[in-house]
Amino acid sequence: MKRLELADLVSIEAYESLRDEYRARIMAHKRNRRMPVGDRVTLLFEDRETMRFQVLEMMRVERIRDPAKLQHELDVYNELVPGEGQLAATLMIEITDLGEIRPALDRLVGLDEHLALLLGEGANTRVVRATFDQKQLEEDRIAAVHYVKFSLSENDVECLRDTATPARIRIDQANYLVEVELPLSTRHSLIEDLAGGGPPLLEVPEGSGVHDTPVRFLFEGKGLRVRRPFHAAGRGHVVVEATAPLSSWLDADPALWSELQAVLRRYGREIETRHGACRCVTDLHAVGARWHLFAPKD
Repeated sequence: MKRLELADLVSIEAYESLRDEYRARIMAHKRNRRMPVGDRVTLLFEDRETMRFQVLEMMRVERIRDPAKLQHELDVYNELVPGEGQLAATLMIEITDLGEIRPALDRLVGLDEHLALLLGEGANTRVVRATFDQKQLEEDRIAAVHYVKFSLSENDVECLRDTATPARIRIDQANYLVEVELPLSTRHSLIEDLAGGGPPLLEVPEGSGVHDTPVRFLFEGKGLRVRRPFHAAGRGHVVVEATAPLSSWLDADPALWSELQAVLRRYGREIETRHGACRCVTDLHAVGARWHLFAPKD
């Protein structure tokens, strides 16, 4: 599977415009790749799209704009993208009782030697053992999250592709014995991985990449700025946003509220004058809020 590159990323501003739709696609994509294995272990099979989502979310939350720093994030997450003939997954040990976390994890020490993908049945069963990230392993302790890979031979791949051949995930650690059939929807998604992956869930719009010309702002004040969105919701669409992250707009100082009122009035009147109407929509998100001003499309 092709590794992620800077060309697969968009700028922070572009991502925030595209995020809601992209996140919905990612969540739907992950539903077919999340597999409970017993009552305490879950496997989430990863690919370049789930990893791209992780990098873009990191970029957004930490406001990373430097291409060199973004490349570092890509280098880290590319380690989790499956290579040729591989399946990759995040293994999560889920324990809800806080007082039980350490004892429960201690009972699962050695799990890294007891996870396998089984293909076929009876004497002809092919056993593909998982390899764990050695950097996460300790001799007498186990973490709650691990990154694992299954390396398949050509015959293993053919068995997985043949949906008439049983495929199961098995854990045979002394304190956790479980074997679960691979769901058909998950299997189809993994077959797609072994063929190089499916179509991208996010297209990089022209001019929105991290190496493209920086976003041009129509207005930059003391605490606010105005720009065009990458995808217009209507005629004359502009986005009003804070120049610095805010944990809550309820805590904004009076001067910022006064500037916001003036900016909304100015651009609202311009849109109304030019297009005959103006709608204002507030978009709440993790680092504050944005105001979208536009005239509805005909």
